[in-house]
Amino acid sequence: MNPASVGIVAPQRARFTEPLTLACGRVLSDYELVYETYGELNAGRSNAVLVCHALSGHHHAAGYHSAGDRKPGWWEECIGPGKPIDTNHFFVVSLNNLGGCHGSTGPVTVNPASGQPWGPDFPSLRVRDWVHSQARLADYLGIDCWAAVVGGSLGGMQAMRWALLYPQRLRHSVVIASALRLSAQNIAFNEIARQAIQSDPGFAGGHYLAQNTLPAQGLALARMVGHITYLSDDAMANKFGRDLRSGSLELGDETGAEFQVQSYLRYQGSQFSGSFDANTYILMTRALDYFDLAREYDDDPVAAFRQAQCSFLVLSFSTDWRFSPQRSREIVDALIAADRPVTYAEIEAEEGHDAFLMPIPRYLQLFGAYMRRVQETS
Repeated sequence: MNPASVGIVAPQRARFTEPLTLACGRVLSDYELVYETYGELNAGRSNAVLVCHALSGHHHAAGYHSAGDRKPGWWEECIGPGKPIDTNHFFVVSLNNLGGCHGSTGPVTVNPASGQPWGPDFPSLRVRDWVHSQARLADYLGIDCWAAVVGGSLGGMQAMRWALLYPQRLRHSVVIASALRLSAQNIAFNEIARQAIQSDPGFAGGHYLAQNTLPAQGLALARMVGHITYLSDDAMANKFGRDLRSGSLELGDETGAEFQVQSYLRYQGSQFSGSFDANTYILMTRALDYFDLAREYDDDPVAAFRQAQCSFLVLSFSTDWRFSPQRSREIVDALIAADRPVTYAEIEAEEGHDAFLMPIPRYLQLFGAYMRRVQETS
């Protein structure tokens, strides 16, 4: 096992019986959250870091589930001994959000009122609902205040919402490749993905589990659409170019030609459709669409951030066109105007939006340097 890894980890489960009133007005009478932890909580319970996952993420952020497991957690590059989120110093909590499909209560779990999977009847969620449920998980773990709440993309939105909803319960908010709200273009991409799923005959109005069908093709197409927006043009060119997987481009033979990028996207779509739930994808993309940090503050992000008491790190990537550096600078400008402490860096990287998951040296150096500052106060 790699000494820079947290090693073999096991998911844990927390059950909550206190009803949770959601932003949509519906109430979950009880629910479960699946989570993993890495590192040790110190005696003062002051070194805890919450990791919030992005759209298709889950609780397994680092380490391995068995000795034979060849696929580490999704943020293995950033969590572990000597890594930016250094488990020699921090106690890290990573959960599968409410509404997820990797063990937490969501569309694939049983609705106690019907005895059947929730499916499309699961309540709609907002980012604030995730934050409230995460606060209850913190209570469950005996954590009064996080040293930092950290997230990329949709996870960064959760980190910002934490700073507004529970300003006294975190000392640092780390917001990576995120935005105050989605652009119209981003909402459009999400709608295309949802339409791909919902138009699949196997979707069955969202009741596919009860009818023993799956919208596999629609979910694969949704993933393909999403995946190409997470990569930059340069990243795709460097990875695939116009290389062929089969056939040739000789005149008269084009119908038999298949580009490497086509094969790659089909593989990604197929893998995703076999591991992710379609109703969860719809639920989470809608939560992403509806997020607007400043909506209840007269659309003034400066007024919103005046509620915060923590320090901020904001990171963006030069070729990320899904959550561009301009979106991050809007966050930074609002924080400065609100007189909140903020550190910002735009990192040169060709990997696009997915750069926050990659081992880019400059990124890891900046992230690690900031987290060492967090460590000094925990």
